[in-house]
Amino acid sequence: MDLNELNQLDLNNIGDWPLPVKIAAVLLGCALIWGATYYLDTKQQLLDLKQVEVEEPRLRAEFEKKQERAANLDAYKQQIEEMRESFGAMLRQLPNRTEVAALLVDVSQTGLANGLEFERFEPQGENKKDFYAELPIRVRVNGSYHDFGRFVSGLAALPRIVTVHDIKIAEPGGKGEGKADARLALDAVVKTYRYLDEGGAQ
Repeated sequence: MDLNELNQLDLNNIGDWPLPVKIAAVLLGCALIWGATYYLDTKQQLLDLKQVEVEEPRLRAEFEKKQERAANLDAYKQQIEEMRESFGAMLRQLPNRTEVAALLVDVSQTGLANGLEFERFEPQGENKKDFYAELPIRVRVNGSYHDFGRFVSGLAALPRIVTVHDIKIAEPGGKGEGKADARLALDAVVKTYRYLDEGGAQ
């Protein structure tokens, strides 16, 4: 078959075309259909597939994390309940306004009971936080190193929360005998806390 015969093919009468031309036309038509299908549909699906494959490890890790949380849900609920109870117990350790004066007396009595001499006992202004207020007290006491240890232990044993901050221990006048029972001066800020009820918080 030569080029002249191809030019004489009648598009209206495809049935009379030679067999090789029919096969070539069918193959060309299939190629065009496949190319159009790939371009219009399959290409986008392949791009979507690649994107999903990239996303899969992150989603799988997220799923496994959520599955682990779901498996431990009962334990988390129990832990939250224990935290609520613990938080409630801590709140009960914060005095209300009427108990603060008694707590200040307890702090000073704890120092005196452990052999300390108070040079300074100055309650400072109240610092309000979210649901509680800090009541700092600047103290300067004289005693031995072991007296200071007993004093801090006594504060920790009080039924209310009391913390000690900014501790500085020095020898009065800068001189000392270097013994454990030598007289020392302790400067610190003792903080106690008060629970703010709704009216106090506002």
